[in-house]
Amino acid sequence: MEVNSVLIQKNIEKAKKGDQVAFTFLLDFFWNEVYGFMLKRTENETDTDDIVIETFAKAFDKIATYNPEYGFNTWLIAIAKNVHIDMLRKKKSSLFVDITDEEDQQAYRVADESASAEDELIIEQNLAQLLQYIKKLKPAYQEVIQMRYFQEMTYQEMADQLEEPLNNIKIKLLRAKKLLSEIIQEKN
Repeated sequence: MEVNSVLIQKNIEKAKKGDQVAFTFLLDFFWNEVYGFMLKRTENETDTDDIVIETFAKAFDKIATYNPEYGFNTWLIAIAKNVHIDMLRKKKSSLFVDITDEEDQQAYRVADESASAEDELIIEQNLAQLLQYIKKLKPAYQEVIQMRYFQEMTYQEMADQLEEPLNNIKIKLLRAKKLLSEIIQEKN
């Protein structure tokens, strides 16, 4: 089957109505283009993976705002550029903090940086709550969340272990994070 602009537009319209197959088609069709573009900009595969996944998540959340007068790939790349800029801003703000000489001296007087018993308890309770939320996901989604964030596996390691294509792993993790976010928001 030849992919043409008519087929792409049909899938965009289906995706606007919530059709998951159409989302998957669009992700599969445009993934390499967006990934290649961002890899040239970041020169870092891990950052590129994160940017492209977030790009598609944002695109699918906001697909109703897509204007068909412009190319879908152009729209995706614009989103990817913005995600990349946001990521750079976050990194920059976390790396550089302006401090005064007085604050610098105070930092030297800090006696103990380890977490207090109260801090440890709060961290433990938050982790336990997060695990409860994760248990509400389907087993396949629990598995990818556990592999990525608790075992710190790469996307490729996950694909190899689960014997699934890399894009399927990325889609599954994207959906798992979205569902987990919805569960957490619902409870709060």
